[in-house]
Amino acid sequence: MSTEHAQSPYEAPSPTPSGERGAAHDEAPQFVLPLVVRIEKTGPPTRTDALETAARAVLVLLADERARGGGEWAEAVRDWQDARIRKVVRRARGAEWRKAQTLPGITVDGDTAEVRVFPPVPLDGWPKELVKLQVSGTDLDDPQPVDPAALAAPGLPVLWLNPGLDMSAGKAMAQAGHAAQLAWWELTGPERAAWRERGFPLAVRTAAPGRWAELSGSGLPVVRDAGFTEIAPGSCTVVADHPALRARL
Repeated sequence: MSTEHAQSPYEAPSPTPSGERGAAHDEAPQFVLPLVVRIEKTGPPTRTDALETAARAVLVLLADERARGGGEWAEAVRDWQDARIRKVVRRARGAEWRKAQTLPGITVDGDTAEVRVFPPVPLDGWPKELVKLQVSGTDLDDPQPVDPAALAAPGLPVLWLNPGLDMSAGKAMAQAGHAAQLAWWELTGPERAAWRERGFPLAVRTAAPGRWAELSGSGLPVVRDAGFTEIAPGSCTVVADHPALRARL
């Protein structure tokens, strides 16, 4: 798969506060974190649950023992994070989903969504079981409008989407994963452990325009997209509002 082809509508590169990782990151071998969402013909997941499940899947992988220290995935994770941080979301159903389950990875369940995350792979080195999975042409809906004010619990980490951007479900899933990763990077060890022990609870919501202006200038982690697909370069897509980070502002 060519590098150009890898810039799918479901990819959101460079989840850094500045949006720039520098020439050294561009020159390094490029890796991608694959995520596969299960979308059957009947009973597809809701959009918000898919976004939240994808974000939690990224966190679950980052916290997994195999991705740290001398774990079997640790070198791939380090190589991935030393270059541009790329995530690509693909969809699968039926036999495709069953084949994806045979590869090393972790399946994370939401209320309606199932997302499997895999250790990073070279940009042009996708496993044959995943390389043919579709990356475009899929979107998801919320049958009932999601109220931004109706969060599940006080103190819940929230990934706030930019209300001025129109992103496909896959693109938004990748962006939510980036925001969760930015929050993870900025938390202390004990804060990470506490979040992990609770099962990485979080919510994804679209901010009201006035609220977005406040959030994006607050000093909380902000994802800025590289602009390869769907939206303009440098667009701020998601703000990661974690209570531990907010307490430091």
